[in-house]
Amino acid sequence: MSASHIGHVRPWRHIERRRSRQIRVGSVLVGGDAPISVQSMTNTPTSDARATLDQIRALEEAGADIVRVSCPDEDSTAAFRTIAREAKVPLVADIHFHYRRGIEAAEAGAACLRINPGNIGSPDRVREVISAARANGCSMRIGVNAGSLERDLLERYGEPCPEAMVESALGHARILQDHDFHEFKISVKASDPFLTVAAYQQLAEAIDCPLHLGVTEAGPQRIGTIKSSIGLGALLWAGIGDTIRVSLAADPVEEVRVGFDILKSLGLRARGVNIIACPSCARQGFDVIETVATLEARLAHITTPMSLSIIGCVVNGPGEALFTDIGFTGGGKGAGMVYVAGRPDHKQDNAGMVEHIVALVEARAAEIEREKQEQAA
Repeated sequence: MSASHIGHVRPWRHIERRRSRQIRVGSVLVGGDAPISVQSMTNTPTSDARATLDQIRALEEAGADIVRVSCPDEDSTAAFRTIAREAKVPLVADIHFHYRRGIEAAEAGAACLRINPGNIGSPDRVREVISAARANGCSMRIGVNAGSLERDLLERYGEPCPEAMVESALGHARILQDHDFHEFKISVKASDPFLTVAAYQQLAEAIDCPLHLGVTEAGPQRIGTIKSSIGLGALLWAGIGDTIRVSLAADPVEEVRVGFDILKSLGLRARGVNIIACPSCARQGFDVIETVATLEARLAHITTPMSLSIIGCVVNGPGEALFTDIGFTGGGKGAGMVYVAGRPDHKQDNAGMVEHIVALVEARAAEIEREKQEQAA
């Protein structure tokens, strides 16, 4: 059977990524030629270490590379030590204003501090946080949001705009650079995708550090996914972005799934089964919508990059199946054709289709993993 078509680069879909320097967030490399990482953030009270760890476990299973945890008070940073020790992915401690929380989080095992140096007080306090980060191998993320820009910038520009956001980001970056600290990435997020894209475009020209992408406060799952796909998709298509977080007013696991789906759609990263399916019409030989929903749930445990086409009739089914690992095209008389590696292989009745396809996908995933191990040996 031929290798998966996922990730096959064609000249007309090649994305040339912006050159950035590389930093480390725990075990994850960000920037340079490292894969674009996917992040999310817990929404449990951090002081409740067990609840926070349970949510981190769910995010890890969904594929999150990095997880951010808010540390608003001393109880949170005390619990963070236990959380960081038990988590399998690197953790970013989210710090606002309280410099002591940054020091405590760094000492408790944070891989990165999300912090704006200009907002944590005197130069001495900034120096202490940087010293703690350096001593504990922490990187930093400068996080600029359109909704919380400095008052002087708002007075000068009149409103949140790309120029104000970039000026804020570069000002915070200079503080770190003046202390010879260069292990940082920057984000310039807004809830407006247009403002977000414009700010990142300007920032990408102004500095070579890695960029963390996000459309902040994008909204509930459906509209938030759309806004994030527009904003992040436009930037990633232009080669801008080294790590992403999709901000949804929904289960954080959905943020990770949408993040991977965006990267998968752009051919930038592959994880799990990419299901290609028709919207269905009167020609369908089986209930496409119900079948696809069932398969999506049944195949969620597969992390191996694969492609699966589920098409209701023979108009586009055979053509789509040419470029997938496994395909099913609806036919007449309660049965359809199963395609393997782009070629018609055997017929399958609709009644047993789901179980049959799940078995084929699991077997193909195991085969791909064996091939990888043999190549690595």
